[in-house]
Amino acid sequence: MTATLAQLTTLRIGGTPSSLIVATSEQEIIDAVSSADAQGREVLILGGGSNVVVSDEFSGEVIQIASIGIANDTSACAGAWVTVQAGHSWDDFVSHAVQNEWVGIETLSGIPGSVGATPIQNVGAYGQQVSDTIAQVRAWNRETNSVDTLFVGGLDFGYRSSLFKANPKRWVILSVTFQLRLGNLSAPIAYPELANAVGVQVGERADLAQVRDAVLSLRAGKGMVLDADDHDTWSVGSFFLNPIVASAPENAPSWPASDGLVKVSAAWLIEHAGFGRGFGLNERVTLSNKHTLAITNRGAGTAADVLELATHIQGGVFAHFGIKLDFEPRIIA
Repeated sequence: MTATLAQLTTLRIGGTPSSLIVATSEQEIIDAVSSADAQGREVLILGGGSNVVVSDEFSGEVIQIASIGIANDTSACAGAWVTVQAGHSWDDFVSHAVQNEWVGIETLSGIPGSVGATPIQNVGAYGQQVSDTIAQVRAWNRETNSVDTLFVGGLDFGYRSSLFKANPKRWVILSVTFQLRLGNLSAPIAYPELANAVGVQVGERADLAQVRDAVLSLRAGKGMVLDADDHDTWSVGSFFLNPIVASAPENAPSWPASDGLVKVSAAWLIEHAGFGRGFGLNERVTLSNKHTLAITNRGAGTAADVLELATHIQGGVFAHFGIKLDFEPRIIA
């Protein structure tokens, strides 16, 4: 029996595919995708299922990227030159990096999903983002039927954006190569919350393993570490992007962005527009009881419920502040 998308996504919502191909190697990924493209078949390409809302009526074909493996080129002169297969668990890779004293992704601990998905969103947390350490990405080009090696300078990384996100149907990521510094101390801590948790000042370094443990603890406290028994973690993570605006509302937490703009805390906007933790339009789908950025499935939620609540909050924030919140996950009909 084919698995449902509810079984394959962290939100635990979605219909049953007409077929599911689990591609466990680079060649299997290329063969599955190129065969579908040659026959003109639409397919949903899925990694860890952590950043997607799939309709309960979805009945299309799915190719799940399940390739795994980590290879470190020990001949590299500058730190660790590490290539990771696209289907490898992101947090397993972060754990492996910390154990091997590879520095630069430790504050990205606990983020669900696969390695191949991280360049698409330019995944980031607690002052680090994957674009800081990605050297190159190997990807199948669906337009030219060839394998491309794309270097970091050409990937157009921005806040939760990339060349891949701007061209979602052109490439399928096969592997990602990271260049990581060697050492047992973290990169400088950028966020006060994390600095307090590890007992250092902002800008100072801390023990690598201690930083990972602290991030996991902080994320767990916000319902952002997957737990099958905790409905506050049945989510896509942060549903809304922090908006970038000309000026922040009074007292709103904000950070400098490019071109003189500022990035404003979406969680603060949501809370101050009247949507507290646990808010919902029904009992099936609500904001997390731990964090207002997460929309959670309480066990019987539907994709329609999720989008209804997300749109309601989006409209409320706009009515209150005149700021539009954009959705972070992919929405699949």
